[in-house]
Amino acid sequence: MALGRMFKRDDYSEERALSYQQVWGSGGDWNPSTTWSGASVSYDTALQVSTVYACVRLISDTISTFPAAPFYRKNGERLPFNPKPAWIEQPDIGITRADHVQQIVFSMLLTHGAVVRIYRNGDGEIVALIPLDPMRVEPQYNNQGQMEFLWDHQKVIPARDIMYIPMMRRPGSAKGISPLDEVKQTLGLASALDEFASRFFSGGSNVGGVIETPALLSKEQAQQAKEAFEASHKGRKKSHSVAVLGGGAKFVKATVDPEQAQALESRRFSVEQIASIFRVPLHMLQVAAPGVQSFASNEENAIEFSVYTLRPIVSKIEDAYTALLPGGAFLKFNMDAILRGDLSARFAAYSTGIQGGFLNLNQINRLEDWPAVDGGDVYRVPLANVALAAADLTETDMRVKMATELIAAGADPAETLAAFNLPPLTFAPPPDPAPAPAPVMPDPMNPAP
Repeated sequence: MALGRMFKRDDYSEERALSYQQVWGSGGDWNPSTTWSGASVSYDTALQVSTVYACVRLISDTISTFPAAPFYRKNGERLPFNPKPAWIEQPDIGITRADHVQQIVFSMLLTHGAVVRIYRNGDGEIVALIPLDPMRVEPQYNNQGQMEFLWDHQKVIPARDIMYIPMMRRPGSAKGISPLDEVKQTLGLASALDEFASRFFSGGSNVGGVIETPALLSKEQAQQAKEAFEASHKGRKKSHSVAVLGGGAKFVKATVDPEQAQALESRRFSVEQIASIFRVPLHMLQVAAPGVQSFASNEENAIEFSVYTLRPIVSKIEDAYTALLPGGAFLKFNMDAILRGDLSARFAAYSTGIQGGFLNLNQINRLEDWPAVDGGDVYRVPLANVALAAADLTETDMRVKMATELIAAGADPAETLAAFNLPPLTFAPPPDPAPAPAPVMPDPMNPAP
């Protein structure tokens, strides 16, 4: 049977080599993703491992919520870049920026890298950014040493029309490193242990106990003995009652095989291994093992998660998008939201910023999504919490007091004011004296007593 008919591809040519992507996850007997444990690890089956799913979702969901905006620098100051390109918030029709970023991070974590198709209009402006299936794209260098991409090993897409973001790449290699290829043995073991645990607890061959009798019982007699025993002892209210068995019968309680118990310990250890591969703290995976979670260290764990797990991925995405912006503009994700402490810690930090003179009220309001206030753009100083423009009032008041004491001691007023760099004093002329009241003449008709 021809391979073209086997894979039901109308365009298949007998001379074309069988590609890795065509067989990947096809379900055939030959599968290069099969591991030593016997489990198959592929782009799709890796997510069936619960720890992998939890890690990928945690990282991709978190990064997709970060606000992003373009900026440029002028005299060392970072300023907003306007107008903001529409493709930053709306990469394509029917897809939000959060979904777009989530797909990119998903591809970076599980494949050789994220592949985004760039579509431009006749004027060369970007109109859409569409993430592609990385397993259908093969990065390579052509004969001229230029980067290009093969779609389904057939169509060549130039590097200008592709945004490629690998998580890690070997020196001199065009294609990024796929975690599924490098750590597939660990993931395969985790998958095999999951399957073992499911079968172990399915109850297919595990029983609570066995009633042993010296005589050979028929199927009906064994069923009657089982029902009689359960009628007397099965149920919560009968769980501690006394069992009476006759005819030489005895009840043997089933125990867990130590090798099976060891496999369960290995399954818990595989969770820690996968978490270390994705650099995810165990407490973020809801692992409740002793010593994993403590209130004192959770805040530090969140900072480490942001710095050592999220920041490298975000930095690669920022660099890729920056290459699409004109001039010296660059894209920046705002990661401050997940680094903020609790209410009291944030307000204490804001108070320090205001007293230090490097934060104003409106800057704090923007961080907290509060409305701006009148006069909130004025910076203040810590001494008396006055406006920065009036920060020399205290010094001026001290010079005035010293000049006043010298003048009172007999110093020349003009020379004293000049010595302290104070303006000369001017006095208004005294008001004219009020006229004297007219004398009151006695009334001859009404002499005073």
